[in-house]
Amino acid sequence: MRIPPGLQCPTMAALTTPPNRIGHGYDLHRLEPTAPQGRGRPFILAGVRFEHPSGPVGHSDGDAVYHAVTDAILGALGESDIGQLFPDTDPRYEGADSAVFVEAAAARMQDAGYAVGNLDITVICQRPRVADCKPQMIANVAGLLGCPVQRVNLKGKTHEEVDAVGEGRAVEVHAIVLLERT
Repeated sequence: MRIPPGLQCPTMAALTTPPNRIGHGYDLHRLEPTAPQGRGRPFILAGVRFEHPSGPVGHSDGDAVYHAVTDAILGALGESDIGQLFPDTDPRYEGADSAVFVEAAAARMQDAGYAVGNLDITVICQRPRVADCKPQMIANVAGLLGCPVQRVNLKGKTHEEVDAVGEGRAVEVHAIVLLERT
């Protein structure tokens, strides 16, 4: 069949690649007193350092927001999760800035022909409160993903003093992303 002038034949990728993809990311880190008293690292969420007596125990810097965002993007793409791509047995990631994980996921997203439609993040911890730092946290995430800040939402919740999160012994983050084909 001959294609009339002015019409384009869709590529096979365009026919098989969905226009939108949704991913969910989740991360939880135990909190312990920071060094030298304990094993906790400085408390960092979405690239913002909080003054807090305890911090996450983890192989990298333990930024639970960046970890959940990374997994949300990788999940939307149908790729391996953060633990498979950046294993905690690899010394290269010991104490690493978790921004490198978000940047790697963003590069995979762009290579697959997608961009962030919107991203919704929920941070759950009793303390610290994230309200005052939300604009900076959103700007940091949007900057790493190369998207406008209006496409990123971040909410802070407590766990009403219930279980390890509510008792201040853990931080938990959920992230849901909608990717749109570019």
